[in-house]
Amino acid sequence: MSSVIAEQVANPIVQLREVTKDYKRGAETVHVLQGLTLDVAPGEFLALMGPSGSGKTTLLNILGGIDRASQGRVAVAGERLDQMNESALARWRARHVGFIFQMYHLLPVLNAARNVELPLLLTGLSRGERQRRVAAALQLVGLSDRAKHRPGELSGGQEQRVGIARAIVADPTLLLADEPTGDLDRKSGDEILDLLVALNREHGKTIIMVTHDPQAAERATRTLHMDKGVLVGEA
Repeated sequence: MSSVIAEQVANPIVQLREVTKDYKRGAETVHVLQGLTLDVAPGEFLALMGPSGSGKTTLLNILGGIDRASQGRVAVAGERLDQMNESALARWRARHVGFIFQMYHLLPVLNAARNVELPLLLTGLSRGERQRRVAAALQLVGLSDRAKHRPGELSGGQEQRVGIARAIVADPTLLLADEPTGDLDRKSGDEILDLLVALNREHGKTIIMVTHDPQAAERATRTLHMDKGVLVGEA
């Protein structure tokens, strides 16, 4: 089965062509993604909706270079991920992708500033430049006054803001958000969505967000629905 949800976009930042992903479960082959074709324009805010097990997170992981397609063309930020080896993929991720997770994935022994700094430790930036970027990222998410606080001293919404600051600190090409409001109450979730919208509209960030929440999806500029590994159209 082939799914074609590809708008003709000049110089798309994401270009998938007939992408499949299969897993082996004993003697059984599980078809997670089935012939996906998709273009995403620079500066777009795309929401992916669908039931659990539909392949949304798998697609996000392929776009972020932390999983590989079984077949098909995967081009992101002008580079072919399906043709890279592991070390090239790691370098590409560090330059181009910021991840935002549902459960934040902050290190509890580090304060907010040190958590945000982690992606920069993979670069050749000086300590002073790293600190400057961390301060700018925390200011952008409204947490300059919480820089020295550890995750256990922050609310869930504040922890997610630290997670977003960590995702943007290296100025990535693409932000990938997997259920970013899934562990938050409505008020905190709305504040996080406001921040994502601002990053998209005011700072030109391209965002692809997986969500089960229709209210969250409404914040995106386009919403697509996935079902059983196939993109089936506008949600």
